[in-house]
Amino acid sequence: MKRAVFPGSFDPLTLGHKDIIDRALPLFDEIIIAIGTNSSKKYMFSLEQRKSFIAKTFANESKIKVDTYKGLTINYCKKVNSQFILRGLRNPADFEFEKAIAQTNRTISEIETVFLLTSASTSFISSSIVRDILQNGGDVSLLVPKAVII
Repeated sequence: MKRAVFPGSFDPLTLGHKDIIDRALPLFDEIIIAIGTNSSKKYMFSLEQRKSFIAKTFANESKIKVDTYKGLTINYCKKVNSQFILRGLRNPADFEFEKAIAQTNRTISEIETVFLLTSASTSFISSSIVRDILQNGGDVSLLVPKAVII
């Protein structure tokens, strides 16, 4: 079974995340959307809210699982028997950052990282931009799945 872990904080899930997941579905038998937790990080949405956003967005997709984890992503991948990490790239800065992590992960484990470029229509969307708009009372309906709109 080809299983990929798509790690992130998903605070909140955006249409950019959804685009990457939708396009990765034909490549894998299962994709685990793994919400990383970090007790020192301040999140806008609770862990339960973030899990709910993802579960509702992909409710009709049997190949999607949602889980949470702490610690190194490669340790989580080993725990769930995943051979792949899925990552989306929006721009050259993302590539340079993600490349270093992928090379390190490959050096210390057998886990491959698969990169997908975001679609042009979603490449500008980031969770931090969405949070800023939300904190200032703006409309994010064109940036996030319907499940995220509160």
